[in-house]
Amino acid sequence: MGIKERKERHREDFKARILQAAKKLFVTDGYEATSIRKIAAEIEFSPTTIYLYYKDKTDIAYALHQEGFGLMRERFSALAYVDDPFERLKAMGRGYIQFAIDHPDFYELMFIMKEPMQYLQAHHPEDEWEEGEQVFNTLMQTVEGCKAHGYFSSMPTEEMAMLSWSVVHGLCSLHITSHFKHIAEKCSDIELVKQDTLLESVFGAYLQLLERLK
Repeated sequence: MGIKERKERHREDFKARILQAAKKLFVTDGYEATSIRKIAAEIEFSPTTIYLYYKDKTDIAYALHQEGFGLMRERFSALAYVDDPFERLKAMGRGYIQFAIDHPDFYELMFIMKEPMQYLQAHHPEDEWEEGEQVFNTLMQTVEGCKAHGYFSSMPTEEMAMLSWSVVHGLCSLHITSHFKHIAEKCSDIELVKQDTLLESVFGAYLQLLERLK
């Protein structure tokens, strides 16, 4: 490996350390309470060094946002081989939920925190939301396939795709923010299901509704 390659690897490794530290602090301390100085202290470097790689903490938040979408696209890419579009739609929902369970920190950065979108609007107002567009277009294509098989025939593709995303996102948000846990623990008079299966059961009810839309 030459000097140029070693420098590039060092640069990428250091950026990864910055992002990992920032992700931890954003989730544990909150975005507002996290500063470049705190991120620098976490990795035992000076704040000045971090500014060599990122302009500010919104730049860091957006970089994490992009990294999370990369992980999500990798997970969804395997579903392209599911021939039946309705089964693919259900699998996408399950994969989306599992992503939120496996990566709650990334999920919060991608879909709950407002800062990454504010960064995009402030620094690249002329650009589309490429990360989200790619995932949403995959969902749109799957809904189109479902319509070709007789599902959702009376609903516009865009509205059905947005409805599907909204429902599953709502379930994920309730889960990772512990709202489901609170309901299961405190609302004993509501005979839902046990806490550890509540998310799965509500998602199952959603799939039953989709079946009836054929």
